[in-house]
Amino acid sequence: MLTWSGKAGVLMAAIAVAPGVMAGCSCGDTGGTATTASGGAGPGGGHGVGGNDFGIGGGVLVNVGSSGTGGEGPCEGLECQQVDCEGEAKTTVSGTVYDPSGKLPLYNVIVYVPNAPLDPITDGATCDQCSATLSGSPIVTALTDTKGNFVLEDVPAGEDIPLVVQVGKWRREIVLPAVEGCKDTPTDAGTIRLPRNQDEGHIPKIALTTGGADPLECLLRKLGISESEFTPETGTGRINLFAGRGDAGHPVTTRYGDGLNQGVEFTPATSLWGTVDSLRQYDMVILACEGDPYVADKPETARQALFDYTSLGGRVFASHWHNVWLKRGPAPFPETAVWDNFNEDPESPLTALVDTTLPKGQALADWLVNVGASDVHGQIVINGAQHTVNDVSDDISTRWIYYDQPEPAGVQYFTFNTPIGVPEDQQCGRLVFTDIHVSAGDLTGPPFPEGCSTEELTPQEKALLFMLFDLSACIVPDDEPPPVPEPIPR
Repeated sequence: MLTWSGKAGVLMAAIAVAPGVMAGCSCGDTGGTATTASGGAGPGGGHGVGGNDFGIGGGVLVNVGSSGTGGEGPCEGLECQQVDCEGEAKTTVSGTVYDPSGKLPLYNVIVYVPNAPLDPITDGATCDQCSATLSGSPIVTALTDTKGNFVLEDVPAGEDIPLVVQVGKWRREIVLPAVEGCKDTPTDAGTIRLPRNQDEGHIPKIALTTGGADPLECLLRKLGISESEFTPETGTGRINLFAGRGDAGHPVTTRYGDGLNQGVEFTPATSLWGTVDSLRQYDMVILACEGDPYVADKPETARQALFDYTSLGGRVFASHWHNVWLKRGPAPFPETAVWDNFNEDPESPLTALVDTTLPKGQALADWLVNVGASDVHGQIVINGAQHTVNDVSDDISTRWIYYDQPEPAGVQYFTFNTPIGVPEDQQCGRLVFTDIHVSAGDLTGPPFPEGCSTEELTPQEKALLFMLFDLSACIVPDDEPPPVPEPIPR
């Protein structure tokens, strides 16, 4: 393969003979280190205008030469392989982004081509808003739609084109073998997915507390995350399991199986949520329902620690009886919803409704249909529904899934951003509460992963995964659609 200096010579020779080439770079100075341009022949040799080897085929290289209108210097790296196509033709890459298993298409995933090395991602509670700059000086960007599909336009033509997929702190960089200029390069189904392990990319640091009423640890495994990533907090895995509570009728999983981490016992969950310093090491905390509030395990100091963790940018997923963190938490957590522990739980199956009055609620309704979790747009049939929430406080929280019948009405999923009461551009954290026992079919009690026997996702498990990736994503007000990140101008 040609070195960058050799390719530059080929490139400039092509420019000399290519009619209509725009010699000016239309973007400014990166002010940083750019990657080496890696374009070579496109598919099948890809000789285009001027007999060059950059796979142009019907267009001309556009971002070349020295400073042009709006620019302050020559193009760098992959910018020099962007093509000005004839007519309405475009150089595009299209495909679908999936979860780590490669089975479930994902909404609101950022897809981009970087022009510089990616920066490391910081672990723990951080302020990650959608206005923040993406790493790697992106040249072109896109978001996946409710079918998980994306189309990147103006992609550099050539060989070995890097492609990044990212949602929050999930990030994977892959290399496209070749992109042909002025044509679409489709990617094969299942190939563009989030990482299964650290060898493939970056996975958020997640703490999960087990509970006797909901084996959520099995759902993460079903997501496709490698078992090697499930370790004690002293290990190197990205998923750390902590032992919550259960009872005689709902035993709780408290250790790894003999074939995983030597079968060691989980650290008690009380040591995780006891201080903000232990919580803030994690990007996300998932609290599986224990079958009871167990208030004694969650003293005021712990409830303050979780409150402070979310204010620092932490993300929390709380299931059913973990409503104690909100109901008895520091103000204004109790005001996030209208709580009700006195009415009977609805019978299963329950046909619940998706609140489509907000952009992301509409997206959830569309996505549930697209992934086969809903037969009727705006509805989802769930099992194990509980009733502890009558309604949400509209000025704080967002209702996602709810029901009107049977009375009294109830809310099954709601979210809010934190700190509560500050301007939206200062909110960094997020909490999801669900009144559903989500993971049906798997068992609590046996060592992990021996109780995880199911492989296919139920409709309510798919809904949870939508909420889980939404919880992971950069913070944006729920009444606004996710913004498409802007490329970084040089």
